[in-house]
Amino acid sequence: MSGKFWVGSALAAFASVAMAQQTARTVQQDFDAAEALDAGTDKAAALTAWEALEKRVASRPRSRAIVLVRKSAALLALDRKDEANAAAREGLAILPADDPSLRADRFNASFNLGRIAMTSLDYATAADWFGKAEVIADTPRDKMVAALAVVQTTTFTDPAAAAAAQARIDGQLAAAKLDAASLGTIAEAKGTMQLNRGDIAAAQGTFRDAVRDFGGMDTSRIDIRDVSVRSDAAIAYLLGGNEDEARRYVAMTGAGATSIGLIDPGVAMVPPDCGGEAGLKPADMAVVEFSIADDGTAQAVRPIYAAGGGKVALEFARAVRQWSWTAEQVKAMPTFLRFNVRVEMRCNLAFQRPSISDALQADMIAWGRGKGLAFVDQSAAPATALIAQRRALAAASANGDTLATLPALFALVHNPVLPRDERGALARRALALAIANDAPASARLGLDVEARTAGVADLYKRGMFRRVVEPMLAEAPYAADAPSRAALRLMLADHEDGRSRSEAILQQVAQDTALPAADPFKVGAMIRLASIAQTRGDLTAARNAFTASGLAASQCALIDKPPRLASFGTDSYPQEARRWGMEGWTRTQFDVDADGRVRNERAIISYPPFVFTKAGTNTFRTARFEKTYRPDGGLGCGALTRGVHFKLEN
Repeated sequence: MSGKFWVGSALAAFASVAMAQQTARTVQQDFDAAEALDAGTDKAAALTAWEALEKRVASRPRSRAIVLVRKSAALLALDRKDEANAAAREGLAILPADDPSLRADRFNASFNLGRIAMTSLDYATAADWFGKAEVIADTPRDKMVAALAVVQTTTFTDPAAAAAAQARIDGQLAAAKLDAASLGTIAEAKGTMQLNRGDIAAAQGTFRDAVRDFGGMDTSRIDIRDVSVRSDAAIAYLLGGNEDEARRYVAMTGAGATSIGLIDPGVAMVPPDCGGEAGLKPADMAVVEFSIADDGTAQAVRPIYAAGGGKVALEFARAVRQWSWTAEQVKAMPTFLRFNVRVEMRCNLAFQRPSISDALQADMIAWGRGKGLAFVDQSAAPATALIAQRRALAAASANGDTLATLPALFALVHNPVLPRDERGALARRALALAIANDAPASARLGLDVEARTAGVADLYKRGMFRRVVEPMLAEAPYAADAPSRAALRLMLADHEDGRSRSEAILQQVAQDTALPAADPFKVGAMIRLASIAQTRGDLTAARNAFTASGLAASQCALIDKPPRLASFGTDSYPQEARRWGMEGWTRTQFDVDADGRVRNERAIISYPPFVFTKAGTNTFRTARFEKTYRPDGGLGCGALTRGVHFKLEN
């Protein structure tokens, strides 16, 4: 907020204090100094100034609220998101809502809370905050900025809301005087929305406009925005069946160009397993964008497109957040390219992962039905179902929260479109009902985890989930309940970055004698252990773990030695890629039958997207492996994964 900090009687009060203490700095002076620091580059100094001012106004709610909001922005600039999240929420809670002079502060706090949620890939919460910011905004520019953020997030959570927000932007464009780059940014968001809605022809036209706004196809100057929008256009052309034009646009991004360099596969670069919490299917595909930071981690991860819906897109993006590269790899990569990497992804079929939350939800539904409760079908699209679910909750809770309210609460808690804050509050209400009615531990566990994690902005960061959830292992009623212990440990293992710690946690589930061998959580632990063993090359351990799961499958980890490659097929290098001097790589997954022939080949990661995907599958389609004996002559090895590098000869 610019201008004077105090108004009316508050200003007069501080004026009298200043007169009484001629040598003391006034609060207004401290505020002006903090605001000046905020406008500069030393955000640590700005934070120190806001924290000092916060102490001075501790007894004045309005003033403290303003300082908290400003402090939250400084914290966010320093990447201290949890603290920024807490300060902004606290400030908003006590900012007078009817004071028009504080609209800018309310807007900035709401918008920053949206940014924090977006960074953690909680797009439902981000969209909610951006929507609130749009309502609060009192300038056309701020309204358009907030509406643009609504489009960018609801594209993957609520397509109808994205279209409505885009319509609001379109209505303002005629009167707005925007530069070409701003128009390009708006066009890119609109094209992404159209792309994910399946309106391919419209997306192609919109992306052409965006490319033009960012300077066209001129390769003499190119920045990160040019790279993104040209890659967007490539996706649209590929989905429209024009592969040549798609590859041309990819070539114009510089990705894979021998003249610039190549992004190497990461040392820890695994797509999400099929199945899991998002129910990923082999046909699902996503394009994810990210940056490779100086320390080799994936940062600024965001989904671009998914065949399978927004939930699929966000699940693939969450997997990318766990990838990493060595210091040597980072040093060798072109800096320009590593700040804007895109990959095409499909899920990993090697070990399909059962969903933990599905099992816990099933326990709640089974218990509730035993109490005569009717749980609603949740097969409808989440955004479509949300309105009806809210109405059902309002009707069910007209006379207060009773056991009959639980199904309506349960439905909303498990709707991914619901903002995290609201989901957490509803989970706490549902959990209280479950406890009051003696629900079994495993039935209430999912609600409890949701209630505890909903308020953590940086839940994805290393060790954060463990800090919140691990104490539950020692708490009643979970400590004495074997399924609950197992579910908690599976969740903890899935959130661990290090394989050794994850493996140790999973072994506790596998060795829990209170769980029967066929328990779904024990089976899930065995599958995860097999996956970890296969990743480190211990095929015997992988075979033993998978066999112990009791599942029937012909996985490569079930035999001590995968079949040896006998011969490759013909050269499959795309001619367009040769002509444009492009290189790249894929990780390709396929089955091998008992006679050594390849079946069901599919690229699970491709860089650059779409250029070498078919080439990667074609490379192995005509390959031959050693024969593997099977009495029934069936599959010899399932979900074998191999990398293929496409390099041009010097």
